[in-house]
Amino acid sequence: MTTTAPAVSRGSDYATLIKTVREAGLLDRRLFSYGIRAGLTIGFYAASCLAIVWVGNSWYQLINAAVLAVAFGQIAFLGHDAGHQAIFASRRMNDALGRTMGNLVGLSYGWWVDTHNRHHANPNQEDRDPDIGDGVVAFTTAQAAKRNGPVSRFITRYQAWLFFPLTTLEGVSLHVDSVIAVKTEKFRSSRGGSRRAEALGLLLHGAAYVTLLLLVMSPEKAVAFAGIHQAAWGMYMSCTFAPNHKGMPLIGPGVHLDFLRRQVLTSRNVRGGLLTDFALGGLNYQIEHHLFPNMPRASLRRAKPLVRAHCAALGVPYCETSLVASFRAVLTHLNEVGAPLRARS
Repeated sequence: MTTTAPAVSRGSDYATLIKTVREAGLLDRRLFSYGIRAGLTIGFYAASCLAIVWVGNSWYQLINAAVLAVAFGQIAFLGHDAGHQAIFASRRMNDALGRTMGNLVGLSYGWWVDTHNRHHANPNQEDRDPDIGDGVVAFTTAQAAKRNGPVSRFITRYQAWLFFPLTTLEGVSLHVDSVIAVKTEKFRSSRGGSRRAEALGLLLHGAAYVTLLLLVMSPEKAVAFAGIHQAAWGMYMSCTFAPNHKGMPLIGPGVHLDFLRRQVLTSRNVRGGLLTDFALGGLNYQIEHHLFPNMPRASLRRAKPLVRAHCAALGVPYCETSLVASFRAVLTHLNEVGAPLRARS
């Protein structure tokens, strides 16, 4: 679905909300909370690596591959929060932590900051949001109409069915995009540090990853481990991002929405408890996160009732659903985008 009618700008609606949120202390730094979170996250990552050494040359390593995928995801969430300046008051300290987290999972922090900031500025906006850019999956009918090759047309026709298998490639795609960004300097923020430092970080991560696997297991087990680990990590990352915006209204060319409506109308929250908060890294509060990108993760749950009440008073739809229902909406949208190609086949 695409938003086509222009809306009247109402910047004061957001000003009123942020004043309420700030007075509630929800934008204050939560260093103690993040200290515990960072300790547990890095400890989990280290324990996962030690478990690989302990298990040794065994096919049980494939279980470790899935566990390490979760650890990578949690490290990425911590880097995400640092990238949004949600942890420290100092940008320098946030960026230092973000670069470190990026090195631990083999991602360019500079590339992520640039790409993610463009997404936040233009959520679900055609031709401006990189998260719905023209790629393997078509998110708009215009993208689907441009599919010419037999493979790309086949994927688009059945992309709803192929969605979850395709997510297994996301981990590799993140590594490739990081390398391209560092190599070309395209779509890379200076907050990632020097190009040479980021390149060195990616090389060290790759060397440490390969060395660890080959030192403790046979080559065939190492290949199987890497395949399952990268596939599971890619699926994990995709399944935390996809429910947030896919299937929500798209902002068409020439449509101008004020900040509050642009963020709320294109975002979807995922209902759940503490387990959902952990598994999705706080991204299940996507509306609150988009309205207040630098809000500490621990404050998002407390901000939700304030935001929801404010939207209700303004008559702005506030979308919250279960994880299953969110994926149903994503797949329904992808199926609708691919329908014209199926009709012509």
